[in-house]
Amino acid sequence: WSMICVYMAYLTHGMQALIFSQNQVNFATKWGFDMTDPSSAAYAAGVAAVSTAIAWTGFGKFISVWIGGEISDRVGRKKLMIGGAILYIICFATMFVTNNATVAAIMGLLGGIATSGFWDASGYPAVQEAYPAAPGSALIMIKFFVALSSIFYPLICVQTAAAGNWKINIVIPLVLSCVVLVFACIARFVYDDEKAANAGSGSDKRADQAEIDAAKARQLVAPGKFTAFLTYFYAFLVMAVMYGAQQYTKAFGLSVCGLSEMQAAGMTSIYTIGSICAVIFWAFMMAKLKWSPLKVVLIDSICTAVALAGVLFIHQVAIIYIAIAMLGFFAAGGALQTGLAVVQLFNPGPNGGIYYTFMGAASYLIPVVAAQLTKASGEANAVYSLMIMLLVFAILAILSSLYLVAQHKKIFGKSAL
Repeated sequence: WSMICVYMAYLTHGMQALIFSQNQVNFATKWGFDMTDPSSAAYAAGVAAVSTAIAWTGFGKFISVWIGGEISDRVGRKKLMIGGAILYIICFATMFVTNNATVAAIMGLLGGIATSGFWDASGYPAVQEAYPAAPGSALIMIKFFVALSSIFYPLICVQTAAAGNWKINIVIPLVLSCVVLVFACIARFVYDDEKAANAGSGSDKRADQAEIDAAKARQLVAPGKFTAFLTYFYAFLVMAVMYGAQQYTKAFGLSVCGLSEMQAAGMTSIYTIGSICAVIFWAFMMAKLKWSPLKVVLIDSICTAVALAGVLFIHQVAIIYIAIAMLGFFAAGGALQTGLAVVQLFNPGPNGGIYYTFMGAASYLIPVVAAQLTKASGEANAVYSLMIMLLVFAILAILSSLYLVAQHKKIFGKSAL
């Protein structure tokens, strides 16, 4: 039951992550903006308001991601899964009724907190604890369920909007949140059941410290501060590219490439399909062929830059779809998780909180920049400028990866490639 609960939660999260961007015009209209003329200042203001709501979702993740794990370990998985479901219900129910952009943005904030502070902190460890025989596979299934809703939700949004029933796009994740709440209330979580029995035991902490000491012992010299910083900064760069592509590919397709609503929504779906394929592919390459995570990070960074260049400079539908699939494969298909492995390689210890904070900062910054650009120059110029910025970030990720490859030889005495 606990695994079903978590997977249902992430099926819902896949919709929550896209709800503002995929229903952009309808939300802006609901909030009182005149969205009839895409070239008008009122339209740009409406688009900026939606980007602001997306930014507040990222800010919610940013402020909650670093403390959620600690709370989860203290109070247990069940309470946080329940709490996240309740926040999601409040979030979607308020989105359904409010006509105020500020209130909707606050609901975005709640959604971000519910995702990172509650569900990520409890759901990820819960599935690993429920399926100890293959915890990696349990985690990959989370990615699968997020991707599943991210593939179909954009297409559903287009169909319901065309039929004049776009609010169904809010009702679906609202109903799913209620289902998650029911499952969270009735499910038993392994960690919670074992917590009392293991209270006061320090064996896990001693084992963790032994692993950290062994990892540090494999280093010939300690990494410098700049090297450590780059391992964390990579999280910002990749999250910026991933989040920007996830939220703004549809807008880019509509306003820059001249695609239809369905073609543009299909860009988001294809991006997600690419990410699913990548999760399976890289899991095989790293497990069977023993590829270094740093090698994977470098390949991901190079191919992400190539894909972004294709999206930016070749405005043919077939090429755009291929480039978007590549972008999903190399930017969203486990690059962040692989980057965390690089952090642990260079900086053994409990550093996940710092890494996730850099991720949270990117998920807040990108929509803020998009909102300001839209106000200043209109949607088409804004999303094009944003994509150029993502390309710059991808190039910085390449340079950072190359530097870390050079440092790997110095620190471990062998090449990462």
